[in-house]
Amino acid sequence: MSSFFEQHGLRRVINASGTETVHGASRCSPAVVQAVADILPNWVEIADLQRAASETIAAVTGAEAGIITGCSAAGIAICVAAAMTGQDLAKVEQLPDTTGMKKRVILQKGHEVNFGAPVSQMARIAGAEVVEIGTATSCAVFQLEAALAGDVAAALYVISHHTVQSGMIDLATFCATCRKRGVPVIVDAAAEYDWPAMIAAGATAVIFSAQKAAAGTTAGIIAGEEAFIRACYYQDRGVGRVMKAGKESMAGAMAALAQWQAADRAAIKRGEEERLATAERLLAGIPGLRLERQPDPPGNPFERLMLHVDPSVAGLNAHQLGEALAAGDVKVVLRSLHTDRGYLLLDVRRIDDAELRLIADKVRDSLANATETDRTAAVPAKGDVARRALAAWPARSAPEIAG
Repeated sequence: MSSFFEQHGLRRVINASGTETVHGASRCSPAVVQAVADILPNWVEIADLQRAASETIAAVTGAEAGIITGCSAAGIAICVAAAMTGQDLAKVEQLPDTTGMKKRVILQKGHEVNFGAPVSQMARIAGAEVVEIGTATSCAVFQLEAALAGDVAAALYVISHHTVQSGMIDLATFCATCRKRGVPVIVDAAAEYDWPAMIAAGATAVIFSAQKAAAGTTAGIIAGEEAFIRACYYQDRGVGRVMKAGKESMAGAMAALAQWQAADRAAIKRGEEERLATAERLLAGIPGLRLERQPDPPGNPFERLMLHVDPSVAGLNAHQLGEALAAGDVKVVLRSLHTDRGYLLLDVRRIDDAELRLIADKVRDSLANATETDRTAAVPAKGDVARRALAAWPARSAPEIAG
């Protein structure tokens, strides 16, 4: 571990959950690190850097233009603000007061999810009124058309493993329906892969994270139509000012996008497949543990390994196993969004074989040390786990917010 970790008493983290910001987002390649190192000691005209970023974003996504902001959550607020103000600087300065502006933002109810905060809150930060349509598991075109009949500033579409994965309007139909009414479509695709396809489907703007699929520094990337992106750029003189990206975030994001464009997808897929097979081999035969592969719910080209936990045999339920893995000098993180359904998810995209062996050893040790009383414990709601962690911080012994 580096001297920085030792100096501040930071634990080593083995992250087999994904690229959540609560675990440091992503490991950056030497090329991304070098880009950040090159720009940090220097002055740069931010407008010029954003212009260069726009060219990079356009080349990678097929969009007309792009801009970089603090994170993808910020991108939602900035896009919603841009939809309400356009390129009217007086309106930009007026927000979040929306007097005299269209302020309604349409959102399918099955897309109103919590990614660490509610999606709708990112729109409300800009002063928008979020109008949910449909039900949690069903939304139809006629409901979208009815909602678009009023004064609507924008429609927000979320692509994520958090959302309801069936019963929603598909992106192309959603975009076509909104375009008939002249309503811009903002796509929140923070962790997703196929940005050109979203642009091609008719989105006005697509938001994604530099640090997730692209494995760059923490930043939000907005790609879309040039006039709309310029309106996003205007928000730096308004609500977007508190969400701005620094030169290091921009340089890192640009390097990550260039790296993404040049990547050998087939080689990446082979490496992920090999690590999945290794994980299955290392975890096979553990009493109370059943392994199953899960394709990524939104359809990205990778699989995760599901660890189904039978507490009557394993001695721990899935939530308790996740907590046991996170304890100690080395924190092992598996995705724990579905522990109430009895399983953890292992994501191999950002770990190596040595870390896989460490994970398998800790799983075996945790289950071997389970007590008879552990197996009957209830699984707490994720929101309650997060609330306890927030209330206990900054004590070093505080529980942690799981991924």
